[in-house]
Amino acid sequence: MYKKCFTVLCFVGILAMCNISCKNNTDKNLKKVTTKQPSFKKEGTLLFLNKSNDTIANIAIEIADNSYEHQTGLMYRKSMKEDRGMLFIYSEELARPNFYMKNTYIPLDLIYINSANKIVDINRNAKPMDESPIPSEAASQYVLEVNAGMADQWKISLGDRAIFNRE
Repeated sequence: MYKKCFTVLCFVGILAMCNISCKNNTDKNLKKVTTKQPSFKKEGTLLFLNKSNDTIANIAIEIADNSYEHQTGLMYRKSMKEDRGMLFIYSEELARPNFYMKNTYIPLDLIYINSANKIVDINRNAKPMDESPIPSEAASQYVLEVNAGMADQWKISLGDRAIFNRE
């Protein structure tokens, strides 16, 4: 009889401890994991030059030159100043680079630039959060992402040049 009571008491004690432990792990006590919005880090400047070699625009750029940066780009950013952009640099010219807007909250213009620094394609007003491919119609070694509407505001056209330098 004593052993039976002891076993029952142990079992009840274990249940009570489990119940207390489970109550402490409710959803309201769990820490929320959020993705921090990345901040702009100026890594260079880029000049747009028209066919007469006049400066069209001068912007600060963040540079994406490795696989991780190529994959994340401007993801999770809620805004970007008009005089900024992200320049994707590839080690060689790509036949038809494809971009998409996964986890990208701001509409963008994508400006494709070949190895001779000439603008070869412009995709205007890419839709936020859209995972549809956004290909270039020409071979490109660089792709610049700027706020949607900036390519028109700066009057950038095919054949203009984009010259950049790292800081």
